[in-house]
Amino acid sequence: MDTPSLRQLDLFAQMVAAGNLSRCASDMGLSAEQVARDLASLEMRLGYRLFEDLEGAARLTPAGRKTAEAMTLLSQDASDDWDRPALVPLPPAISPPPAPATPEPPRRTILLAAPAPVFGHLQDALATFEAANEDIAIALDLHVQSAEDADTALRRGRADIAYFYALGAPEDFPSRYGWSEPVNIYAGTEHPLARSPSVSRADLAATPMLAMERDNAMRGVIEAALARAKAQTGPIALESDNMASIMASLRDGVGLFAAFGPLARDLGRMEGIKRLALDMPLPAIEVRQAIRPDAADIPAVEALADFLFL
Repeated sequence: MDTPSLRQLDLFAQMVAAGNLSRCASDMGLSAEQVARDLASLEMRLGYRLFEDLEGAARLTPAGRKTAEAMTLLSQDASDDWDRPALVPLPPAISPPPAPATPEPPRRTILLAAPAPVFGHLQDALATFEAANEDIAIALDLHVQSAEDADTALRRGRADIAYFYALGAPEDFPSRYGWSEPVNIYAGTEHPLARSPSVSRADLAATPMLAMERDNAMRGVIEAALARAKAQTGPIALESDNMASIMASLRDGVGLFAAFGPLARDLGRMEGIKRLALDMPLPAIEVRQAIRPDAADIPAVEALADFLFL
């Protein structure tokens, strides 16, 4: 599953608890620069910002707050007997104020399962929907990445709406196309292939690659796209989910790196990194939406699913 490492989760949790960059660095025995760099790497991988004014009050962004709510789901593997989760409580340092004495009407919780970068794409629409429907709360599950993940989560009642990565519509359950993300391959600007006007399959096959860790779902879908394009790559020179390490290795000319979505867009803006001019098309990664089989009986679920397509 494409989830941050336990170290990244711990760093995020420590930063939330500390509420201050200097205090977090002191608590963890690290420099403030290292904490800031690691958090920036995590934000780049997720595709959205977690904190406002990191070196000041370090307030959570709305997306950061949702991520804090979903942290328990991020850090555990889904099990066969996992019941449908309720909203995950926020860490104590950012817990909401006590409820008023007057009881409030119960809120319907809709569980949205999606890769973290897809949540980043949808966060404004989700916030708008919640603001317009005070009787509805949206909880996140950031485990689901593939069509298989989505199908399992929906059938077992662990998700109401699921977004997932695919190279086309799965045959096993209905889904609808959301949008596509092109796959690009990057190199350091001093790499010979970065200076080439056209990069061939033979060039790729002869050049070392950088890759995310083997259990990362983004790596799996990228490898499937490359295989469909008959683009064989060279040996893996580095496996890491730490984007700071990936970027440093790219700039040092260690190898090439394939990416899509917000991560690819961020890489394309980085100094010292360049997108390769491939002479072959690569299949785009589709982001697809599916809803639970009985969604027709739950108007709020259908309403949110449709709203996300407006």
